[in-house]
Amino acid sequence: MFKNSIVTVVAILFLGVAIGAAAQQTPIQELGDEIFEDQDLSINNNQSCASCHDDAWGSTGPDDFINAHGAVYEGSIAGAFGDRKPPETDYATLSPILHLDKGTWVGGNFWDGRATGEKLGWPSADQAQGPFLNPKEQALPDPACVVQRVSRSSYALLYEEVFGDNIFTIDFPPDTDALCADGDPVPLSEGDRAKVDTEYDNIALAIAEYEAGPSERSFSSRVDAARAGMYKLTKQERRGFALFKGKGKCRRCHPSNGMLPAFTNFTYDNLGVPPNPENPALLVDPTFRDPGLGGFLEARGELEEVWQAELGKMKVPTVRNVGAKPTPESVKAYAHNGYFKSLKGIVHFYNTRDMKPECPNPLTTMEDAIAQGCWPAPEIADNVNTSELGDLGLTDEEEDAIVAFLEALTDDFF
Repeated sequence: MFKNSIVTVVAILFLGVAIGAAAQQTPIQELGDEIFEDQDLSINNNQSCASCHDDAWGSTGPDDFINAHGAVYEGSIAGAFGDRKPPETDYATLSPILHLDKGTWVGGNFWDGRATGEKLGWPSADQAQGPFLNPKEQALPDPACVVQRVSRSSYALLYEEVFGDNIFTIDFPPDTDALCADGDPVPLSEGDRAKVDTEYDNIALAIAEYEAGPSERSFSSRVDAARAGMYKLTKQERRGFALFKGKGKCRRCHPSNGMLPAFTNFTYDNLGVPPNPENPALLVDPTFRDPGLGGFLEARGELEEVWQAELGKMKVPTVRNVGAKPTPESVKAYAHNGYFKSLKGIVHFYNTRDMKPECPNPLTTMEDAIAQGCWPAPEIADNVNTSELGDLGLTDEEEDAIVAFLEALTDDFF
C-alpha cells in the first residue's frame, strides 16, 4: 500500500511539472494566439477566428441564441452565412493528412475534410487559411490583405521574431486598404506575390501551432486526472465510461486507448442526422442537403464510385471538450448542422434513431421530435451507419451516465 502511494505521488508530481512546463507558450504559439484573436483580419474588421471558436465553449460557437436555432454563424459581412456550425478546433491538430486506409478516408479537417493537409503538411494549417478568404466568414479578397494587416499589427515585432523581416519588404500598393475593403484583389509584382504566399503559409502555421499548444490541447480533463491518479471518477462517470466502451459502442469511432487518447479515429461517418430546420442554407434553398465528404471528393475530381460512397459523411470529431460551455444552462449545438441542442439529445438519438417512427414533418426540431416520440428522416439517406448506432438499447439512466462521462472530458481539472 505504501509503495503504491509513493508511485501515485511521484506520478502526480511528474504530471504537475509537465503541465507547468507546457503551460508556457512558445513564441510561435503566442504569435498564433495573437492572430487567432485579431478581428482586423476580416473585411469589416469585426471578426476573428476566436469569434466562432471560443475556449469556454470547447472552441466552437459561443452564442446561446445562434446555437439554439440555426447554429451557423454570420460572417464579417452582414447577412453572409455558411451552412455548417463551427467545428471544434481543440485537438483537431492531431488529425493526419487526409488519406485512404484500407478503403476508409482518414484525416483532414473541416467537417468535409477539404483541409487535407496536402498543402502545408498539416490539416490544421490548411484549415487556418480557409476562413480569412471565405466570403461567408472573414471575407478578405486576397491573402495579401491578411499579410499586409499582420505586417502592421500590434504583434508585428513578435512576427518578425518568429519568421524574420521578409513580411516588411513587400511593396504593397498605397491603396491596398481600399482594395481589401472593397473586396478587390491586390496587384503585386511576381516577387512580392511569392513573398505574400510564403507569409500567408507562415500565418497559418502559427495558428496551427497555437491550436496545438497548452491552452488549446491541454489534456487536463477529469478523465486525464483520473488516469494519472489525481482524481476519482464518480460512480456515474465510471458507469458512463464502461457504457462508452461497451454497450454504447462509442469507442468504435472515439477510441479511448492510451494515456492521452484523442477520442476520435479521424474518420468520416453519416449518422443519419436530420436537417436543421433553421439552417440558413436551408432557409434560402429548401432543397439544400449537405453532401459532406462526398461533396468535397466530387469537387476535387474523384471517380463517381468514390465520392458516392462518401455522401453525407462528416468528420468524426473528438469528444474531448464536447460538454464544455460557460454554464449548465448555456445552449450548445451538436452535429455538423447543429440539429441537436444538448448532449443528452444527441446521445438519445444515437440510442433510438432506428427504434422510433419517422416524423411526418421532415423539418421537425429535436425538441419536438423527442416530445412526439419520432425522428425526422436523415439529411442524406445514403451511406447511413446502421451498425454502430440507432438501436443501442440504452436506458434513460444509461444515457445520462454516458453524458456524465462525456462532461468529464472537459479540460477544466488543472
